[in-house]
Amino acid sequence: MLLDAPDERLSPALVAAALGDHEPAAELLATTRDSADWENRDRYVGRLVAFARSRDGWLVDWLAAAPRDPDALLVKAELSVRRAWESPARAERLREVGPLITAAAEADPRDPVPWRLALDHARGTHATHTSFESLWEQAVRRSAHHYGCHVAALRYLSAAWYGSHRECFDFAEQAAADAVPDSLVQALPVRAAFALLLDAQAAGRTTSVLEERIDAAADLAIKLSAAYRPGDPWPAEVRNLLAYVLLARGRWAEALHQFNLIGLHATSFPWSSVSEDALGRFLDARDGARLQVASLTPLRDRAGHGRPRGHYA
Repeated sequence: MLLDAPDERLSPALVAAALGDHEPAAELLATTRDSADWENRDRYVGRLVAFARSRDGWLVDWLAAAPRDPDALLVKAELSVRRAWESPARAERLREVGPLITAAAEADPRDPVPWRLALDHARGTHATHTSFESLWEQAVRRSAHHYGCHVAALRYLSAAWYGSHRECFDFAEQAAADAVPDSLVQALPVRAAFALLLDAQAAGRTTSVLEERIDAAADLAIKLSAAYRPGDPWPAEVRNLLAYVLLARGRWAEALHQFNLIGLHATSFPWSSVSEDALGRFLDARDGARLQVASLTPLRDRAGHGRPRGHYA
């Protein structure tokens, strides 16, 4: 298995970038912009930036050839923000790269992705709720149900930053209720559930107060997952997240079913949040689910499974 395996559109762009050729990446992002395919645009930008963090020669050449290209400016802005987040002087570094986000947003006023980046930037620079709400208004004006922008808002409202678990759930549940059918925004509550479970695990306390909301979030995500075909890379991260939450709740059979739907599409999130070896953690979790389900299966069912029972079956 490969962690975060690229789809058939992204893979050629990454291969070309590895060879120093930016053209396929430029064509891919231009296509998403021309077709207003903002969800895939956000996803592809994130993956290209992850690659550029260690090998950015292709991006340097792209910016030199087309310094005002909206797609190149967006990749540059996100790369700069990610590097700033890694700095010990995070807030100061983030403020320095703010103009790059503005340039990306102005390059194509229709695009919500720079505003998702602005929301992440605001969280790191300790922006007030009023400032954040102003950015949120700009984001949803461009795409009312953009998943990345909603995730950025959820992070801002989380207990780890400027909100609480209840605020997080309130926002996530309302957004999911307002979402269009089969939108990944319906997975926001299970992201809120994951944050709560992670926090409770770190603090060594129970989550009994919000258990009903956690299970309701998982149920909604199960319904969303069922709307997509097995092995589909699009909902893969949601399915990985859902499997984690189901395991945490002891819902072994349902978790194993999600692992079956995931197939080969293991994703870094959420496993990298709980282990330095994300793929190893995924494989251990999947094996653990199998063992739990097997241990709960009555011996007579296992003994008879797959064998003809003869005349007395």
